[in-house]
Amino acid sequence: MTKQEIAQRLFENGLGSQSECRKLVDSAFELFKNAIAREGELKISGFGVFLAKSKHPRKGRNPQTGEEITIDGRRVVSFKPSPILRKSMNAHSHK
Repeated sequence: MTKQEIAQRLFENGLGSQSECRKLVDSAFELFKNAIAREGELKISGFGVFLAKSKHPRKGRNPQTGEEITIDGRRVVSFKPSPILRKSMNAHSHK
């Protein structure tokens, strides 16, 4: 599901005009990104936790030349689903 589809569903549920729903979704995602970048995590009750993790620099190889290179360290986002979401996902997969 895309941000546009989320906004469309909000609109279909009568939660505002199409432009208002798009702005709402964009604003929510901007808040989510800022929270993860600034605080290192975003907890959404009943859904899960998004965590910012730091990866250390590591050695790698250029697949075309075989030359050894150093891959820079970086921050990545991981997601840990809540038990409620996990249970919901597993309940739907057995139907």
